Amino acid sequence: MSEDTPGCRAVPLPTLAEPERLRSLAETRLGATPDEAFDRFARLAADLLDVPVALVSLVTADRQFLPGATGLPEPWAARRETPLSHSFCQHVVEIEAPMVLPDARLHPRVRGNLAIEDLGVVAYAGMPLTDLDGRVLGSLCAVDSKPRAWTAEQLRTLADLAAACSSELRLRIALRSAEQARRRAEEAHDRLAMLAGMSETLGGTLDVATAVDRLGRAMVPLFADWCLITLTDPAGRPRSVSGAHRDPDRAADLARFAELLATGLGPDSVIRSVLRTGRPVIRGTATPADVERGTTEPDLAPLAERLGFGSHLSVPITAAGDRVIGAVTLVNGPSRRGFDGSDLRTALDIGRRASQAVGNSRLYGEQRHVAEVLQQSMLPTLPVVPGVELAARYQPAADRVEVGGDWYDAFVQPDGDLIAGIGDVAGHDIEAAATMGQLRNLVRGDAYGRDDPVDELMTHLDRAIQGLPVPTVASAVLARVRPAASGLLVSWCNAGHPPPLLVPADGPVQVLDGIRGPLLGLAHPPRRARRELTLAPGDTLLLHTDGLIERRDRPIDEGQAELVTQLAGAAGLPLVALCDQLLAAAQRREDDVALLALRAR
Repeated sequence: MSEDTPGCRAVPLPTLAEPERLRSLAETRLGATPDEAFDRFARLAADLLDVPVALVSLVTADRQFLPGATGLPEPWAARRETPLSHSFCQHVVEIEAPMVLPDARLHPRVRGNLAIEDLGVVAYAGMPLTDLDGRVLGSLCAVDSKPRAWTAEQLRTLADLAAACSSELRLRIALRSAEQARRRAEEAHDRLAMLAGMSETLGGTLDVATAVDRLGRAMVPLFADWCLITLTDPAGRPRSVSGAHRDPDRAADLARFAELLATGLGPDSVIRSVLRTGRPVIRGTATPADVERGTTEPDLAPLAERLGFGSHLSVPITAAGDRVIGAVTLVNGPSRRGFDGSDLRTALDIGRRASQAVGNSRLYGEQRHVAEVLQQSMLPTLPVVPGVELAARYQPAADRVEVGGDWYDAFVQPDGDLIAGIGDVAGHDIEAAATMGQLRNLVRGDAYGRDDPVDELMTHLDRAIQGLPVPTVASAVLARVRPAASGLLVSWCNAGHPPPLLVPADGPVQVLDGIRGPLLGLAHPPRRARRELTLAPGDTLLLHTDGLIERRDRPIDEGQAELVTQLAGAAGLPLVALCDQLLAAAQRREDDVALLALRAR
């Protein structure tokens, strides 16, 4: 049979594809499965009109499905749907009026329809089924397998049944609309809650990677099926792309998509347009072909299809002066509704909050880098001393940008003795760092060239702090190290500082607690005391600040005991590796950490 034969067209009727009609049809939530209410209408029509077949047919752009049916032959009775090649009801939708045929074989519109041969349709009477706006969704039809002269009474009965059937369809649509309205209200409430909490969520960190991760998790799946956050380098080029997906099983695909996107944006890319112009872009309907047009990476379109690509929108992330530093891209799969103007307004709000968070994180990162460089510039280069191995580390707290007051020092006296010290000035700001620099210089100036015992050096330091004056309270350990017949002789004085630890080459770790004097900088400094020990070859003396062992959620004694446990069996480690291991174990530090370790060779 030719494609041009009437009733067997290859191209669907234009009316069938009208978006509003299809949307209304979808809102009935009916499909190719039996529905008791509509089966009842079909049975009533068959009984009242005395026909072998009656159908409630709803017509899409490419098929008809039958939620109500009686008398259909197999396999159609089980399938509950037919292609349009077997549909008379499509013409009821097209003409938006009843269609009554005593003998379809004689009617030019449908005489080529395959329903005549395959379903035995000869006589046909179909009444429109409409929604509240009068759009025809389908037909309630009566069918006979032989010619039939339909009476006025039969057609009036069928029209009455169709009106009642239309009411049932409208009720289904209204219930669906009410459900959608309720869902949209809940969604709007959830979005407001998300926006209300987003500033606090993003403001809880000054780390860019953490802020971006939190942003993605806040938007998915509430606002989108998946998202991308693109950040630029100073030249405005994409520097990093990350995101989140509602399906954890798609994490690998999303990571690969983000990796390729960072270098694969083409000149027609939506994200590149947003980065260049600072203007948002929204596409209520999209396909992976759109991705293909906007990228130089051929693998991105297949990845987008696996991730789900039905609509998207992108908004800028800006810094001070409206300089674009990134973009937020939201994507919904084909099964989720497309983005609209309301979504765009919400996304722009998210973009503004992301701008503040990312901008603050970047500023923090820059300031932190400057602070660390400043701090490191205040720390000395360790000397090379015969018979002594030295290693030191300084690491600032993970969640602060300020320079701190922790310090260490080691220098060689004219007579060859080594003076080693470590300390902590109260405070965590530029003033504490400046005071730390003064204190370290006082230690050097006070001790250099003098062979006084370390307790007397510490007493001189007390007097200098009071007399100059240096406005500080600080803790410190000062040690003098000199060669001895059996290794190294160490004498030290402790001014309110965590005690040194001895890590013998062979034996248990010892906490050298002993006499711990008051802090430096007190109005009436006390007489200081010293202690001595001998380091045999391979023995290690560890000096550290309290950031290594102190936590707000536990007593400092527990931190001290944990440090002793970490040092057990570490005597054989190279000194540099030992210091690195201790820093790595100090997770989520709440304070700066300084370490100074010396080992007898």
